[in-house]
Amino acid sequence: MGRKDKNTDDQQMEVSRFTGMMMTIFFSVLSLAFLFPILLVFMNAFKSKLYISDAPFRFPMAEAYVGLGNYFEGVRKTGFFMAFGRSLFITVCSVAVIVLFTSMTAWYITRVKTKFYSILYYVFVFAMIVPFQMVMFTMSKTANDLYLNSIYGLVLLYLGFGAGQAVFLFCGFVKAIPLEIEEAAMIDGCSPVQTYFHVVFPMLRPTAVTVAILNAMWIWNDYLLPSLILPQEKGTIPMVIQNLKGGYGSIDMGAMMAMLVLAIVPIIIFYLSCQKYIIKGVAAGAVKG
Repeated sequence: MGRKDKNTDDQQMEVSRFTGMMMTIFFSVLSLAFLFPILLVFMNAFKSKLYISDAPFRFPMAEAYVGLGNYFEGVRKTGFFMAFGRSLFITVCSVAVIVLFTSMTAWYITRVKTKFYSILYYVFVFAMIVPFQMVMFTMSKTANDLYLNSIYGLVLLYLGFGAGQAVFLFCGFVKAIPLEIEEAAMIDGCSPVQTYFHVVFPMLRPTAVTVAILNAMWIWNDYLLPSLILPQEKGTIPMVIQNLKGGYGSIDMGAMMAMLVLAIVPIIIFYLSCQKYIIKGVAAGAVKG
């Protein structure tokens, strides 16, 4: 009997080891498939336009290599650093107001248990599934009427579009916070605002970082909403890169690849420095919600 159990355990271990090895190989190949387009952009950013068209998959060597020429040309044509400043301002301010206001909203909705606020919670959840294309024309008209067609107005619009997912995640996490902690703070003399900032918000940090990462990547890379709101001369990074496309389908591919590299490097660094919080925050916010 003992020998049979041992053989069975050995077979299960072999099956588990084989399954683990196959999963590792599969996800390694999948990771390479996702990384390949980024590698292709980096490679072609150092090639001349002719070689990008003729040999896009070759490494930039010999006469194909142009050094930093594409970067200088792209910066000159696009006004990249001005666009970088606008994108940075919009992203930082939008993420800040989304994290602050939606976390406060989620805390209030969760703690005030009335039918109205329950309905309001589901309105936020419903907003997550409404496609942007359904509202973009009416939104752009309303934004023009309310004089929101500026980088400051764009921050308010991002708050509106990012609130659904953020409130959903924050509500899930607030439900896991014991109410006795807040009651103890109020007994000690804290007002509701002090209780939120000194007790609740520090405990929301994992979900707050997750919300910040997800929204920062979306806002930094977004092209459609800024192009509907902002004038071309005050565009964000995706807008000025798109301007490298000339008439009759002509595109300065070298400058475009170089500007894409400059655009994606900051958000990659930001993501890699914060990505450990994503799974933790999503699990805490979504599963418990």
